[in-house]
Order: sequence, then C-alpha cells, then structure tokens
Amino acid sequence: MITLDTPQRTFASLQPKLERFWELSARKIRLITEHYDRALGSPVYTERGRYTSRGWTEWTQGFEFGSALLQFDATGEQAFLEHGRDRTIEVMAPHITHMGVHDHGFHNVSTYGQLLRLMNEGKLPEDPWERRFYELAIKCSGAVQARRWTRIESGGGYIYSFNGPHSLFADTLRSLRALAVAHRLGHVLMGEHDERICLLGRLVEHMRTTTEYVVYFGRGRDAYDVRGRVVHEAIFNVNDGRYRCPSTQQGYSPFSTWTRGLAWVMLGMAEQLEFLKTVPDEALAELGGRAEIESLARETALATCDFYIAHTPTDGVPYWDTGAPGLAAMGDYLERPADPFNDHEPVDSSAAVIASQGLLRLGRYLDEADSPGSGARYTQAGLVVLDTLLDEPYLSTEADHQGLLLHAVYHRPNGWDHVPADRKVPCGESCMWGDYHAREAALYVWRMIRDEPIWTFWGG
Repeated sequence: MITLDTPQRTFASLQPKLERFWELSARKIRLITEHYDRALGSPVYTERGRYTSRGWTEWTQGFEFGSALLQFDATGEQAFLEHGRDRTIEVMAPHITHMGVHDHGFHNVSTYGQLLRLMNEGKLPEDPWERRFYELAIKCSGAVQARRWTRIESGGGYIYSFNGPHSLFADTLRSLRALAVAHRLGHVLMGEHDERICLLGRLVEHMRTTTEYVVYFGRGRDAYDVRGRVVHEAIFNVNDGRYRCPSTQQGYSPFSTWTRGLAWVMLGMAEQLEFLKTVPDEALAELGGRAEIESLARETALATCDFYIAHTPTDGVPYWDTGAPGLAAMGDYLERPADPFNDHEPVDSSAAVIASQGLLRLGRYLDEADSPGSGARYTQAGLVVLDTLLDEPYLSTEADHQGLLLHAVYHRPNGWDHVPADRKVPCGESCMWGDYHAREAALYVWRMIRDEPIWTFWGG
C-alpha cells in the first residue's frame, strides 16, 4: 500500500526535482530528434537505451511530437515549439482520419489539440487561420473516433478498439479527449440521412459502458469482483449486442488487473470529471442529467484510485499486473518499495506516472467539489508516486539513453520488452507513452508551483 507520509509532501517540495527533470527531458527530445531512424516508423520503446519501433498500430507518434510541445509549455524554449508544430503539420494528418484505431485522443489532442490549447492560453500568438486549422483537425478526429461505434443490448454503446467491433478497451476512456474537445468546438458526426450524432452523447455512453463492463465495484458481478479492479478488455457479441466475457491483451488474465489499464481509467475519469464541470446543464439533461453522469464518473474515479493505492508498493510504483504469478514468490511486496531489479516480475513506471496524474487531478476535484482537504489522500498519493519517479532509479540520467522514464513495460505476455543479459525480467528501458505522460504530470505540478492556470487538455 502506498505510504502517505507525515509531514506531507507539497507541490513546491518537488520543484528541485522538476528543474532537473526538464533539463533531462530537453536532452532526451534532442537525442531522439537527432538519432532516431525514421525508417522504423514511430518510436515506441527503447532497447538498450535506443528507441525502436514495434507496435500493433502507429499509436505513439502523437506522444513524440506532443512531448516537444509540453517541453515548450514548461520552459518557453522556442525550438521545441517549432519542432512540435512542424512535425505535427508534416506527419500527423493521416492520424486525423485514421479509421482503424481508437487512439484519436492520444494522437491528435496531444498534437493539434496541444497547439490549440497553447493558443487559447496566449502562449502562441493568435492567428485566425492557424486556429481554424487546429480546430478542423480536432473536429475531424473527434467525428472519426465517434464513428467507431458498437451498439449494445441496452441501447448504449462504446467506441470499439482496433481489435474490432466486439472489443471495448479500458485505454479508450483516456482517449475520449478527442470527443470532448470536438464537442466544445460545436462539432457533430453526420450519419445516414443527415442524422446529427452528438459527440458528447457518445462520450457519455462510452463512459457508462466502460464503467459497467470494465470496472468492478465489489457487487458480486463474478468471483473476482473487487472494488476498483479493472479488466483490460470486455468482449461483446456484435450480432445481438450482448456482453460475453472479460478479456485482456496486455494483462496476465481477465481476472487480474493490468496496472496500466487501471491507470488509464483513473486518469481518464478524473479528467472527464474536470471536463464535465464545463458542460452546460442543458447539454447533459438529455443524456441523463448532471447528477447521474457526474456521480457515475466520481464513483469510478474513487474506486479505481482506492484500488491503486491499496494494491501498489509503498513508493507508488506498481508491478505490471496485480495477479502476475511471480508476485507469489516476493513475500510482502506491497509493504516495501517496488524493486525494478527483482528476478520475478517487472514493474511498470508508465502505469505509475499515468496514475500519478489521475490521483492529483481527483484530489483537486474533491477539494473543489466538496471542501478543502477532501481530496488530500489522493493528492498525497499522487505526490508520493511522482516524487519517486523524479529520482533514480526511475529517472534516466545517462547521457546517451534516449528514454526519460526507466523501467516501463510494453507487452509482457508477448515478450516484447528487453531483458538485460544479467537479469531475468525486463528493466532499464523506456516507452514513448511513459515519457510523454511523465511530462504531462510534471507540467501539471510545474504550473501549480508557478501559480499558472491549471493545465487541462482543452485549455482556457
């Protein structure tokens, strides 16, 4: 269980570590820009400290260029803005209309959306045509994402994963950002016979379906129904829309919790709670009403964050799956800091850094929605996690290692992750989504310390 220290951490207490973090981050971006072999495709994860590509889709490209834009936001260094903007314009267009993936919020909100956010916040000069360019990209991306729709027996539905119409992923909850920003821009999906399909409606329905079939609440749904547990994938019969079974692609089993899937839900739902506050009551009234929708999101965020705190080692870094078989040989592993160099199961720092932001955002949401201090438990847990990751052995300080956050895991069941010659499990490597989300979490705290407006994915 994560140890919530006394005296408690503060945002300001992380400032020295964050200053070093941004210096290292700049070096890593330059290393990739100067040395990565573009013939390989999008950089996904490192092997022996060098980024390489292996993926099911080109799902990490937006994280690469979005990292440069986050670096600019934090430091004001113009070169990172120019790199992020230029590469977005040159490379990202196919991702806007990519019909084969659920990752639109990852790709396009991290790039086009990031640029639009910076303009909304006055960090980019106002340019009407440039603004319209970014807005159009997000509108199209949101509509394409909404088009990947499977209806279920209850009449609701979900955005299906790249596995096909039968497959609902936990990950997609965090990718709903594309629908959210496109809706804010006034866009809709046009269907047959000029049917106007509400993007906000699809966002809310996807949230409901994810909550019902991917997240557990301890209500006896099956023999492994533990409050806050998350399954990676839910399978449906597309002929009649009926739910069939839990499944997983990257976890150990459908009856354990793959911790990165858990983290995606934690952060995705915390961000949606923030976003829903900006939506007018009348827009939510026809979708079930603010009270019902926010209650659903809040209950899910609380349950998953509580599960993470209870099922993670004391320093806030989880092992890759809560049911991974090697954990049985590790004794009371939840009562001590995680060990990325153990001989049994790898940790996943990428799950940790995604979760840290979810915990911090939930803590702030509760402080504002209830009363100051209501979210202190979650804020403290988020700070513990981030404090751990901003230091060795997780922060990558070697001059020639292209990764920023060490000890990340991509796909343990497939055996894709590099195992050093003197080790028995993967360790010492980075991944593009982990590095990107480390910058997101760092920017969230950095702006708090500097008394800047709270950073949100829509911005301004």
